[in-house]
Amino acid sequence: MQISGENISRKERIREVIAYFQKTMPEPETELTYENPYELIVSVILSAQCTDKRVNMITPAFFRRFPGPEQLAGATQQEVFEMIRSCSYPNNKAKHLLGMARVLTEEFINEIPRDVYMLQKLPGVGRKSANVIAAVIHKMPVMPVDTHVFRVSARIGLTRGAKTPLQTENQLYKVFPAALIPHAHHWLILHGRYVCQARNPKCTSCGLQKVCSFYENKVSKQNIT
Repeated sequence: MQISGENISRKERIREVIAYFQKTMPEPETELTYENPYELIVSVILSAQCTDKRVNMITPAFFRRFPGPEQLAGATQQEVFEMIRSCSYPNNKAKHLLGMARVLTEEFINEIPRDVYMLQKLPGVGRKSANVIAAVIHKMPVMPVDTHVFRVSARIGLTRGAKTPLQTENQLYKVFPAALIPHAHHWLILHGRYVCQARNPKCTSCGLQKVCSFYENKVSKQNIT
């Protein structure tokens, strides 16, 4: 990148960020392991405040025991709890998984809704999770905002003054073209997970240094002191 961070306009920043990610992560994907929409929904519910790595350790045995929503819907909460007890909040997630399976089989006849609002009728599926499912399964232009997306978009300067995930989501719709949004949320999540980490961001090795507001401010403070 040849642009100086001190003089870059917002449009230039956005253009350079998109170009960087398209070059470094042309086909980003979720790190959750799944083979069908049902498995993704289970994994997404389990991933709340839990690492994808831990979820991927739990799900192979879980899917052997409950290969589809019908089998899961017929389970007891204790059975589900025993399968997922190593993840965070297993009691609540066991309830959510059972409720999701029952609603999916009884109300949706095993068809995964495309609509984000309909997806939120599934227990354990909030707005962020619904956006993940819609983006990954249906390739819809929706932006899931987790802690990584919230932090990274603000640090880089893609969002301004956003106080809530919804505000961040709405601002990012104006940043990324609709066709890129299914990729964009993976870009920001993965960048936050491996580079722009919360406590120790790897600024010295980050390829976005010259267009990152956080890095600009960091360098400015170092120069002053």
